Amino acid sequence: MSEYATSISTTAERLAVTSAAGAAPGKEWVIVSRGLKREYDMGGEIVRALRGVDLAIRRNEYVAIMGPSGSGKSTLMNLIGCLDTPNAGEYWLNGTLVSEMSDDQLARVRNKEIGFVFQTFNLLPRASALQNVELPLVYAGMSADERKRRAMEALDKVQLAQRVHHRPNELSGGQRQRVAIARALVNSPSILLADEPTGNLDSQTSEEIMRVFEDLARQGQTVVMVTHEPDIAAHARRVVVLRDGVIASDETREQFIERVGLTHSSH
Repeated sequence: MSEYATSISTTAERLAVTSAAGAAPGKEWVIVSRGLKREYDMGGEIVRALRGVDLAIRRNEYVAIMGPSGSGKSTLMNLIGCLDTPNAGEYWLNGTLVSEMSDDQLARVRNKEIGFVFQTFNLLPRASALQNVELPLVYAGMSADERKRRAMEALDKVQLAQRVHHRPNELSGGQRQRVAIARALVNSPSILLADEPTGNLDSQTSEEIMRVFEDLARQGQTVVMVTHEPDIAAHARRVVVLRDGVIASDETREQFIERVGLTHSSH
């Protein structure tokens, strides 16, 4: 617990930063949303996906965002990941107000600040693990030597240094997801954003992937994981539950486990 003691902010601190409308948050806050709203027009009917979300996440926190289908968690993830913009409210990412940016500006922020991990891995089938991890650096125009060095470093972080030349079809599901995590880490993002990262994995492999995220959080990586499964959410240090477009609860892992009555934890 000790290494996380400083990173789990108190409710009072979070309330103070989310209520200071218009003010740039301090450097220790990597994600701050104030009154975030997102509405969609579905054939003339207005769907209010988010109805005013106040959320503050410190650097080096490991947070799960949980909720049933239709709770707004995917919409919130798209806003946090700079894949979409809100209709109202503010979203600050790493001290920058991104809620009013153009699509081009958002794309630049997304590439620099956010590493995405999806349940479908999204790996190139004919490329090796190393080549898959190098890909974001190819787009960034980095030299081949530097690309290889950073990709090897990222694969080492997820304990896959021995499998760098294997293609996806030569890897297990868990190993493929670890390649995808390494690819998300290779740009040294501010946030690792994982969307149902164990959705395609069996329970034993899911536990293995959860350990990877815990290790990364321990090393100082900010991790935000979206899931609908309570036992997966319980691996995070903090669990935010969405319901009907608003935050229904925001608790430490221990409080969440006790409230939902989970019989085991990951440690």
